[in-house]
Amino acid sequence: MSLRPPLPTPEEIPDVGGETPVPSRAGRNLPAAIAVGVSLAGLILLTIYTQRILFGVGVVTAAICIAIWEMARAVRSTGVRVPIVPLVAGAPVMIAGAYLHGAAALLAGLVGTILVSLAWLLVAGDRLALPGGLTSHGLLRDFAATAFIALYVPFLAGFAAMLTAPGDGARRIVAFVLTTAGNDIGGYAAGVLFGKHAMAPSVSPKKSWEGFAGSVMVCVLLGMLVVGPLLDLERWQGALYGVAVAATATVGDLGESMIKRDIGIKDMGHLLPGHGGLMDRLDSLLVVAPVAWLLLSAWAPHS
Repeated sequence: MSLRPPLPTPEEIPDVGGETPVPSRAGRNLPAAIAVGVSLAGLILLTIYTQRILFGVGVVTAAICIAIWEMARAVRSTGVRVPIVPLVAGAPVMIAGAYLHGAAALLAGLVGTILVSLAWLLVAGDRLALPGGLTSHGLLRDFAATAFIALYVPFLAGFAAMLTAPGDGARRIVAFVLTTAGNDIGGYAAGVLFGKHAMAPSVSPKKSWEGFAGSVMVCVLLGMLVVGPLLDLERWQGALYGVAVAATATVGDLGESMIKRDIGIKDMGHLLPGHGGLMDRLDSLLVVAPVAWLLLSAWAPHS
């Protein structure tokens, strides 16, 4: 018999973002979200078109270290011991290795980070501070959560670094980020205007099938009209790329929503007004990154 209390419904989860609620069918502060989105897009374009390594290693590493901290803090609030230090230390190793040496270095960095984290738990696990004086037992559970964060956040981000590495890496990143953002914009607009049939009401009650259709439509159009010409793809390749991005971005969004529901929070943090934490913006990008890298590596010759 489980002693854990039943999970709250999405409506019962408190808003921990620290913002004044703004009435919206999509549940976000739209002006703040747009301002933050434009600022992040400007940062990406500035760094990717000046020094690719500054984006591929510097910006990606900084963002991932913040995301690790947000996610580890959220998980630790449940009494699970997650060692933040080895995870944050392993992130630049994975991302720089991926940018400079490719997939083998990324995988080696993941294995090294997981092993160091296990050693850290074995040596210092009992001394890891938990919020509110919580106590925790269960090395296997702690190690599983730690390995999951290492895989989910810095490892997947390494594929974004590999997208950046080729000579046309700036165009690959624009294709990757633009289409993923299009998924969010298309889903938001179609969901607000036409959303009636919930896709996963127990996980994300505001995500609808109509919104998903809007995401697919926008991503396919971007794939055919922007990504295709940008990377010399055939129209069918651009369309299929758009479908793949819409599908994986939706999985990433729902996956993080499920994690947050399990923890009992609405946002991983409140660093970005209108969005929540940085991890709340990276959820789709992280899952799309390996798919984008695989498809573009296969279809678009490096230059």
